[in-house]
Amino acid sequence: SSFFYRMGGRNDTKVMYFILLGFPTPAELQLLLFSALLLVYLLTVLENFLVILTIWNNPSLQKPMYFFLGNLSVLEICYVSVIEPKMLSDVLSPAKRISVQGCMAQLYFFVTFVCTEYFLLAAMAYDRFVAVCKPLQYPLIMSHSFCAHLIAGSWMCGLTTSSIKLSFIAQLSFCDVDQINHYFCDISPLLNISCSDSSPAELADFILALMVIMLPLGAVVTSYLCIMLTVLKIPSSQGRQKAFSTCSSHLAVVILFYSTTLFTYAHPKLMYTYRANKLVSVLYTVVVPLLNPLIYCLRNKEVRFAMRKTFTCRR
Repeated sequence: SSFFYRMGGRNDTKVMYFILLGFPTPAELQLLLFSALLLVYLLTVLENFLVILTIWNNPSLQKPMYFFLGNLSVLEICYVSVIEPKMLSDVLSPAKRISVQGCMAQLYFFVTFVCTEYFLLAAMAYDRFVAVCKPLQYPLIMSHSFCAHLIAGSWMCGLTTSSIKLSFIAQLSFCDVDQINHYFCDISPLLNISCSDSSPAELADFILALMVIMLPLGAVVTSYLCIMLTVLKIPSSQGRQKAFSTCSSHLAVVILFYSTTLFTYAHPKLMYTYRANKLVSVLYTVVVPLLNPLIYCLRNKEVRFAMRKTFTCRR
């Protein structure tokens, strides 16, 4: 996984491949783990594809909230497809190798999709704020062009953040150690095996992680505080329940995604623990994308009705 070259009278090693250690699994359990992961991956892609198809085919769902939900499903299909196919192949492979270029590509796309999802969830929170707190102005404020700008802005923030982070990571040197104690190429494990000074990359990663998490999180918290104050002013309990039910699915998704990623990324490298981070990473790379479509569909009558209408034969 490396080659030697002479520099300054000594042998140095430049890593050409990384070995992803992943989760140590006994040989008799590897096939079971592979089957479980494959099932979860296929279900995740299928669920999100069904959500996209339902929104696309139903005029009743041509609303900003479902426009954002459709884009979230597209994002999550991309997001899990960056991590899980390689993860699946490594379960059965004794080598578990990934080239340095492949590792950087996986890292780039993973960071892009994660950061985009932060901003997209914040845009969805703003949509719910306008719907509940300014219902009469909702069609005017949440126009199709404005929603498209919010989506494009989310992607631009994700792409910009990942480009900056990768520009720092690409400057690091990897010498003697070629083992990454993770199941995919993530920033903290790479920082930990670098043989060069990683403090600039670590500082940039920490600052960007705080910005990318805290700014959207601030927008989400502010939106929901305003929603809560507005809902509490509604005189009837039925009216309050109806107003909050439009936000409950999104709030559940936000709590799941932000809590797991905040634990992983909003701390310096010195506080990094391999076992805890790998377990939490499974939550937001495998479990959360599987649960998100279920949360939206099970708690949203309009989506459930549209799905039945789309996928059942009518007399």
